[in-house]
Amino acid sequence: MELEAAKERIKTLRKEIEYHNHQYYDLDTSSIADNEYDALMRELVHLEGEFPDLLTPDSPSQRIGGVPSEGFEKVRHDTPMLSLANAYNLEDLREFDKRIRGIVGNSVHYVCELKIDGLAVSLKYQDGLLIRGATRGDGEVGEDITSNIRTIRNVPLKLNEGVSIEARGEAYMPRQSFERLNRVREEQGQDLFANPRNAAAGSLRQLDPKIAAERGLAVFVYSLADMGWYSVDSHSEALDWMSSLGLSVNKERGEFDNIDDVMAYIESWSEKRHDLPYATDGMVIKVNQLAQQQELGFTVKSPRWAIAYKYAAEQAETTLNEIRLSIGRTGAVTPTAYFDAVQLAGTTVSRASLHNEDIIHERDIRVGDRIVVQKAGDIIPEVVRSLPEYRSGEEEPFRMPDECPTCGEPIQRLPDEAVWRCVNPRCPSLIQEGLIHFVSRDAMNIDGLGEQWILQLLHHDLVRDAADLYHLTHEQLLGLERMGEKSAGNLVEAIAASKNNSLEKLLFGLGIRLVGAKAAKTLAASFQTLDALQQASLEELTSIRDIGPKMAESIVKYFANSGAQKLVQRLRIAGLNMEYLGGADGAVTADGAAVDSEVLRRFVERKFVLTGSLEFIDRKKASEWIEQLGGTTTGSVSKNTDVLVAGEKAGSKLSKAKKLIENGDKPTLEIWNEQEFIQNLQAAGIDTGH
Repeated sequence: MELEAAKERIKTLRKEIEYHNHQYYDLDTSSIADNEYDALMRELVHLEGEFPDLLTPDSPSQRIGGVPSEGFEKVRHDTPMLSLANAYNLEDLREFDKRIRGIVGNSVHYVCELKIDGLAVSLKYQDGLLIRGATRGDGEVGEDITSNIRTIRNVPLKLNEGVSIEARGEAYMPRQSFERLNRVREEQGQDLFANPRNAAAGSLRQLDPKIAAERGLAVFVYSLADMGWYSVDSHSEALDWMSSLGLSVNKERGEFDNIDDVMAYIESWSEKRHDLPYATDGMVIKVNQLAQQQELGFTVKSPRWAIAYKYAAEQAETTLNEIRLSIGRTGAVTPTAYFDAVQLAGTTVSRASLHNEDIIHERDIRVGDRIVVQKAGDIIPEVVRSLPEYRSGEEEPFRMPDECPTCGEPIQRLPDEAVWRCVNPRCPSLIQEGLIHFVSRDAMNIDGLGEQWILQLLHHDLVRDAADLYHLTHEQLLGLERMGEKSAGNLVEAIAASKNNSLEKLLFGLGIRLVGAKAAKTLAASFQTLDALQQASLEELTSIRDIGPKMAESIVKYFANSGAQKLVQRLRIAGLNMEYLGGADGAVTADGAAVDSEVLRRFVERKFVLTGSLEFIDRKKASEWIEQLGGTTTGSVSKNTDVLVAGEKAGSKLSKAKKLIENGDKPTLEIWNEQEFIQNLQAAGIDTGH
């Protein structure tokens, strides 16, 4: 290639790669498959190697990751968090081994660890206590995500020893959590996460820690920053020590003294990895001895003593036979591709969601096409693209019908949405999915009333909406297939018990579009009764924190619907509680009465910082009470802080809070002394003992 042509191609590649970097690292989404991105990067690295005068420091080949988000405070890493060089085939691994042995000699020991598909994080402990969690960011500066990291259950807040360390690891979303999250997002008409990595990143970079807490994240640690400071001589010793401290270390690893055994180990996991409860897209190979790591050193962006082997994305060609439509509980009409069965990631796959009409047209997918399918993140089947070169001319372009495939009523698409919806409240599909949702754990939690029983109840015409559930008799249930005397009795009792649920359970169960479990809790706590919520205006709704205009409009429309009004009235007559009760997940006074909404608003969805010495309250207990009342605690004052609790000898944090107020950067920030804090806790129903 001539110099000018190379210059233009490098310019094009850099622009395209930076665009995808922005999508991937900063927006937590992806518009191309990993292998396509890797091909672009390989081409860029190759051209820059061939024309070294064209290599510049700002090239994406020299970058480590994304840029820190503006929504979080910045964290400068004491030791840079570098990325790893990649190997895409076994020959790359042999070259890596050759370079290593050429520097340190033939006595080399390797450790192989599964490469987890997640987000790199840093966990900093001081005297055994977790004081900071951070993202990698650009390697030098990351984001302070301490409040989100603290919600991850397998991250210890206190180590087994009172040591001061910084552990690096990967935050990831288990397969089960990923599938559940995407199901909910699809039902609500939201964009789906492309893979578990994007889902984990999107969850950890939420400004509201409760969102991260709801998504079932986990962390595997894989190294210590500045390992030379600790009493370990090898990487494997460091992993064992971190495990003894209580940190979660992946037990799946191998140790070898030659590259052939390393490659055999990698091959052995090629299929087994699909059975793991988390996604892994490769294997990381590291020189074990720390002295050899130090001798090998680093490049600008990665250690010379480690490399990441990436498994090729497993794809298959097949024939698309049909596109079927299904209706979710919110009325979303979802197209699904049905194709000749293929083997992918260890399972037989014959269908994949196409999500919406726009995706089908963007990828030019037609019934009868030869198509390429894969599993996104080795989990969710997806149609990657069509293969138009195989077309015979008989393939049929997809067209969304005008009518619901279940009830025949017209379907609608709002201007700002990609999803078509059936809006007929009597649509059998909406009724079925709505009932399944109504009885689910996060809604009315009717134990024993699963999907199969709902289908039978509908088949026998025993229920037509949620209110009918509360009129079912023992005798009617005995008429269902495989329903015994004891099971029928237990189910009647479970249905009756659900009448006593707090208002937020009912609100979520009603399936109001855009109202999830978290929003239902906020609404219930704010309005206290369903009557008050039904009468709320758009202005009243949007004045509540985290209730945006779209959700508010959805709530108003729902309660203005005559069908919804009749359902609520029938549920009321059936004896369902329609008041907020608080309880373990909410706030109640000492005698069990619900807390006044104005008092509760002092805590719900608000971010607290505790500073100085508290004389009458243990700081840990104070944080627990704040969280019990629906708030969160963070370690630093910022524009996101709502309340600073200032004890004796409050220093820089108090000064910063006052400055934010005085400069108008956060005029609503409140500063409470310890006595005010105790009074507000007691008003919210907390027995502080004072």
